Formats: sequence, structure tokens, C-alpha cells
Amino acid sequence: MKYIASFTAVAFVLCAAAFAKDANSGNFELTQPARVGSTVLQPGHYKAEWTGSQAVQISIVQNGKTVATTQGTVKALPKRSADAVTLETLQDKTQRVDEIDFSRHSEALVLSGM
Repeated sequence: MKYIASFTAVAFVLCAAAFAKDANSGNFELTQPARVGSTVLQPGHYKAEWTGSQAVQISIVQNGKTVATTQGTVKALPKRSADAVTLETLQDKTQRVDEIDFSRHSEALVLSGM
């Protein structure tokens, strides 16, 4: 009986961790080159994963590999959003990812301007 209880507790923790990771990630699409941190991302499909609750560490993943990291914040939205990436034009005329909204999420990632 002790083994079953221990197994159940471990399974519950692992399932909770898996759901938490999915809650702190979302997919997005870039249609033009844009900078995240010091990395210029080319057009394509990416996944953002973040840790933290307000001030967050953000990892940008493509094909299972982390391709960029940066800091940011989580911004509450008044209602669930559609997928959207807001870009900021810098003085050198390049684009930087400023905000990522994910469909079916009621929060957005605001990336720091590093």
C-alpha cells in the first residue's frame, strides 16, 4: 500500500509539472526577420517558453533547440487573444519582437528591449 501511495504522489507531481510547462509556453510565427535579445530570428515557426510569474526568463525554441533567450514580463489581457507578434522598428531600421500574444491565452509576453 505504501508503494502505491508513493507512486501516485510521484505521478501527480510529474503531471502537474507537465501541465505547468504547457501553461507557460505558446507558439508563434514570424513573417520577417526580427531580433530577440541579441539574436536575429528568421521568418518561421517558433515556440516561446517562460519561467516565472511576472518578471520572466523567456526561451525561444525552434525545432526543439533554444535559439534565443531574453527577459520579459507577463501582461494580463482583458480577454483571450488571437496569435499576434508586435514588432518595434529600431533606429537602425531592424525589427525587434516587442510582444507576443498567443491564441487561447489571457496573457501576453512583453519582451525587454535588450
